[in-house]
Amino acid sequence: MRIFASPEIETERRDDGSIVLRSRQALTEWEPSITAVLRGRAAEHPDRPLAAHRGTTLTYGEAASQADSLAAAFLELGLGAEKPVMILSGNSLEHLVVSLAAYAAGAPAMPISVAYSLQSSDHARIKAIASLTDPGLVFADDAGAFGPALDALGLEDVLVARGDREGALRLDDLLTGDSPLAGDPGPAAETVAKLLFTSGSTGAPKGVINTHRMLCSNQAMLQAIWPFLADEPPVLVDWLPWSHTFGGNHNLNLALFNGGTIHIDDGRPAPPLFPRTLAAIDAVPPTLYFNVPTGYALLAPALENDAALAERFFTRLRFMFYAAAALPDALAERLRELARRHADHDVPLTSSWGTTETSPAATSMHYLGAPTGCIGVPIPGCTVKLAPAGDKLEIRVGGPHVTPGYFRRPDLTEELFDEEGFYRSGDAAQLAESGLMFDGRIAENFKLLTGTWVAVGSLRTRLISAAGVLSDAVICGHDGEYVGALAWVNQAEATRGEASLREHLASALAKLNADAGSAGRIERLLLLETPPNLDAGEITDKGYLNQRRALECRAADVARLYAEPPGPEVITPAR
Repeated sequence: MRIFASPEIETERRDDGSIVLRSRQALTEWEPSITAVLRGRAAEHPDRPLAAHRGTTLTYGEAASQADSLAAAFLELGLGAEKPVMILSGNSLEHLVVSLAAYAAGAPAMPISVAYSLQSSDHARIKAIASLTDPGLVFADDAGAFGPALDALGLEDVLVARGDREGALRLDDLLTGDSPLAGDPGPAAETVAKLLFTSGSTGAPKGVINTHRMLCSNQAMLQAIWPFLADEPPVLVDWLPWSHTFGGNHNLNLALFNGGTIHIDDGRPAPPLFPRTLAAIDAVPPTLYFNVPTGYALLAPALENDAALAERFFTRLRFMFYAAAALPDALAERLRELARRHADHDVPLTSSWGTTETSPAATSMHYLGAPTGCIGVPIPGCTVKLAPAGDKLEIRVGGPHVTPGYFRRPDLTEELFDEEGFYRSGDAAQLAESGLMFDGRIAENFKLLTGTWVAVGSLRTRLISAAGVLSDAVICGHDGEYVGALAWVNQAEATRGEASLREHLASALAKLNADAGSAGRIERLLLLETPPNLDAGEITDKGYLNQRRALECRAADVARLYAEPPGPEVITPAR
């Protein structure tokens, strides 16, 4: 079976130094709305499971019927384009039905990071989001767990699935009505389907408008590069939060649009919760597997230590896919070796690039032989412009999958596009023979005292790969004489005692620095004990570290790192 469509890319080099790339493959027409997709799939295979969670399944027929019934109730409550549905809950069958109902009612669904409700001490972010959007209804699947967040919001119209809350509507009660919308054509393509909120490292999170046109065209793009989906409905086992574009747009919609099934994984790439992920993939081997590098850093040693689990994981796997952050070379090779050892067929390791503003897929490595760090080429229907930005080339994007802007923030929307209408991503790439190579966030890079630029993204990845025992790192040294790093240990890998761990890291720094210039060397390393702080914006619940914000919050640690003479806790390269 052919997994990848062969890329056909045309390149235009302009006098101003920009490079425009696009696929020669024409994009087929896409369906008008997610509501139309759901109803179509429900008519084709009503009894096939769309989603499964904790032993319960939701079929396509049930999803369509419940969504239409609930949408009618939403319209009676006055929900619509200016009265969104705020969803505080994590991935669940109830969350899915509420989202599908909001789409059918023409009311933007607003899935909010669970961490903003359950891990935040002040609930400042959800209050800021509510102030910006004026939701007509807030949904929480568990009235008890989300009680403090609901109290902080103080909204009158509350919908819950479980638990007791005075005055709250009950989801089961709203699902018992008729479905007068079943024959309705569904929302128009330009209708706002959802608002996704960026992590908001400074100030309030921004609401990225996602229209039905964006989400439907993006799935048509994925179908064009992965032709096997037409004959093999995907089976996903997935933990990625639906409050983020990777989990909620890319993965969940991939299952829905292609008649597949998504099994909701209650695990997370954190040691206390990761056993749930291992149990989930043991129970249901996926056909496609999506994760972030921190997740693969925990998965690799688990599969290496459990041959039976590895054999089961690779039984029917078509490819492993990573995104959201760079994957260290050493970890990539371990994953490829696991596939060679345990699979009886080729299982490529692939990646792509995109953002919340691009629905998300814009480029994809839908071919073999590219090195780690390659984000592929533009997918059909997408145009990528590499525009000079200092010493970098910024990735800019055009196409039907690009957002029209930020909800109720015309000031930010105006800054989002260049003079040709291309979306400015703030990410950089280099054009290589194998495709586009990710070149970091432009705003993250800094200069040393010598005027030499430090490429933060690539250096961070090299450090994590060389060390083998680090989960993440913050690169330091703006206007300094040399580069240093703050880092966290990956407890799943670091089985050494403290003294030998320090010796190992000192040797790893020496190896990293060999034959490297000043911008590629790390002269000091400090291990951190306290994890990145969500409330402070250092990290998202998906595990992506915000370099700039972490430096601001860890100013005291940066001072310790650069103290003269260095304290005993600071690790330096072995001599």
